[in-house]
Amino acid sequence: MEIVKTLHSYFAYIVLLILILAVINALTGWLGKKEFRFEKDLRVSLFALILSHIQLLIGLVLFFVSANGLKAIQALGMGGLNAPARLLAVEHPFTNILAIALITIGWSRHKKKTDDTAKFKSIAIFYGLGLLLILSRIPWGQWLG
Repeated sequence: MEIVKTLHSYFAYIVLLILILAVINALTGWLGKKEFRFEKDLRVSLFALILSHIQLLIGLVLFFVSANGLKAIQALGMGGLNAPARLLAVEHPFTNILAIALITIGWSRHKKKTDDTAKFKSIAIFYGLGLLLILSRIPWGQWLG
């Protein structure tokens, strides 16, 4: 179980880095009205999508086996959780599932677009919103401490 927690924590650095890179790439492509290229733009966005989904799967495993996840809710009930426990057991998983859903929507929408600017715009907006949600619910005190 400790291995899954460590993997989830350290893999998060990689996921955040590639998501930030994908958002910056999409913003520069959108605002600079650049051509959407397979070699770079599609791969960066796809890599961010795949890594964020892998991180979600690792997080879900952790949620179901960790004492801070489902077990905490079952033992204490929703009203018995203090703020740090609620963050780990409820807010972090729920918000990150929403974030990954937004990233997935951005990927799906970009595939339907024929205009390069619209592709970049879709990725920039949805990946950007997903990134903001992820950043808002990271347990910073525990993660960096």
